[in-house]
Amino acid sequence: MPNALSHRQQLFYNHLAQTSDFPLALDIERAEGIYLYGQDGQRYVDMISGIAVSNVGHRHPKVLEAIQDQLDKYLHLMVYGEYIETPQVKLAEALVKTIKPHPLPLPGEGGVVPISSPPFRGGLGWGLDNVYFTNSGTEAVEGAMKLAKRFTGRSEIISCFNAYHGSTQGALSLAGAEFFKRSFRPLLPDVHHIRHGVIEDLDKLTTRTAAVIIEVISGEAGVRVPTEEYHQALRKRCDETGALLIYDEIQTGFGRTGSFWAFEQYNVVPDVLLCAKGMGGGMPIGAFIASKEVMSVFKNNPILGHITTFGGHPVSCAASLATLEVVQDTLSSRRELSITEKGELIHSLLKHPKIKEIRGRGLMLAVEFESFEVLKPIIDRAIQKTPTGVITDWFLFCDNSMRLAPPLIITEEQIREACAIILEVID
Repeated sequence: MPNALSHRQQLFYNHLAQTSDFPLALDIERAEGIYLYGQDGQRYVDMISGIAVSNVGHRHPKVLEAIQDQLDKYLHLMVYGEYIETPQVKLAEALVKTIKPHPLPLPGEGGVVPISSPPFRGGLGWGLDNVYFTNSGTEAVEGAMKLAKRFTGRSEIISCFNAYHGSTQGALSLAGAEFFKRSFRPLLPDVHHIRHGVIEDLDKLTTRTAAVIIEVISGEAGVRVPTEEYHQALRKRCDETGALLIYDEIQTGFGRTGSFWAFEQYNVVPDVLLCAKGMGGGMPIGAFIASKEVMSVFKNNPILGHITTFGGHPVSCAASLATLEVVQDTLSSRRELSITEKGELIHSLLKHPKIKEIRGRGLMLAVEFESFEVLKPIIDRAIQKTPTGVITDWFLFCDNSMRLAPPLIITEEQIREACAIILEVID
């Protein structure tokens, strides 16, 4: 613990459970748009959006208005799924409308006849019309795992090496890095891993596989973007084996990669879709989305097969609906650079001999350096830069790459400001 702490810092270190020995410990007084403001007057450009959460920026006026409007009506009323709550209903309808239907080939016309038992229609993505709200992305993962096991009657779940899907014991079982898991074993059995983006590994899916859960773009591995060929092959293999395809769009969803959902860029639709982080405009919320046919298995054997007390909290749902509308407006607006063009601008500006590579789509980017030892001082100096610092980060499974995921509303001028500071502190 540092010396000469303020009273507030002392309380932080003494009474808040710590997750590392070196928290950033920035003392933030307020936030607005892409900026955070410290108690000492320091201004920071938030180039990571609170880890892909504040997609529409901090305290967006439309989100605040929706929150205030709902506060004047009601807060928690009943456990999820029992009462008709307008914010939940409106948000579920809006989410379903964001998913564009894909016509599927019929068997005998190039389609695949599923071989699973019980009977399963391959490629259920066109039927993503049923939403189950949770409090977080991890809870969405947990619900989707249960859903896949219950619907298919199978136990095996496959995820990717260097994947991160959450820290609860079920979600942690999916993580593809042993150093994250070894201290908490035993975890869930019958979880196996494949390499993200490697078509040859898809042979590991069999008729024992309940589901493959995969990030459309691999996030914590350092923003690894697979080919369309890979996602097409993954969809085909899931159809052949009767396994559910679960896309984790907890980081990539809600406009982060330049389209509302990242999977839209691959001409493939999953059977289960996960979202959280950027969907709440700063409020806690998550969801898993499937067809009504798949989701209905939670109604019996046993009844209340998946339950949550606070999932779909009305204030969070109201904030999420406003966020969804702002994201859609941002995606369709031609008043300024598109999200894709903003990402390309960052690519063009961050030119330096110490930068080895920039990967990503839209405003989900990884800037690679030689090592963590080179990167970490750059991150620290960027934060400490006065009068305006820049907040960046690294990745759990790629600590030599700088995370850049600014709010989608960032302007061209603000991008240039942030990139100039990053380049300055590299030197």
